[in-house]
Amino acid sequence: MDLVLAGDNAIVIGMVAAGLPAADRKKVIFAGIAAATVMRILFAAVTVQLLQIVGLVLAGGLLLLWVCWKLWREIQQQRAQRGSVKDTPGGAAITQTKSMRQAVTQIVIADLSMSLDNVLAVAGIARDHIWVLVFGLVLSVALMGLAATWIARLLERHHWIAYVGLVVIFYVAASMIAEGVENVTLWAETP
Repeated sequence: MDLVLAGDNAIVIGMVAAGLPAADRKKVIFAGIAAATVMRILFAAVTVQLLQIVGLVLAGGLLLLWVCWKLWREIQQQRAQRGSVKDTPGGAAITQTKSMRQAVTQIVIADLSMSLDNVLAVAGIARDHIWVLVFGLVLSVALMGLAATWIARLLERHHWIAYVGLVVIFYVAASMIAEGVENVTLWAETP
């Protein structure tokens, strides 16, 4: 279940890592995935309490929208740099647009905002078997890291795919915002 739901997370991680030099990608993906694993296990431990927080999905959607905006700006900056490289003799190298710390922060924020549905699904399936829950989350996060590495390499060769990824991320953010607004409205209307 978590593997199916983690596709959007892999897209974000791959897009964030694609903005870094190849040598730094694996480090950033590993750090982001490690943080994602810890967050998911913590989420799973407090799932019932998280379900009672009104507005959590809305806040997550807004955070993801911010990540989408940052990625859009980075794509535009990289596009401008690629254009200027073509105009220079010998093709100067494209400069790094973000630090490793910024990339890991983006991954953590995006994964934090998008992981709640994944954790709820896995927790619902695992029920009282904590080892099944932890194993499922660790396995899915590891596979998500492999997918993110593949997506980052694909984005390096085919830059236009980044816009497809942005559309997916924007759609997820808009869906979360719509669901969050509905939840907050229902909560406000209940006596």
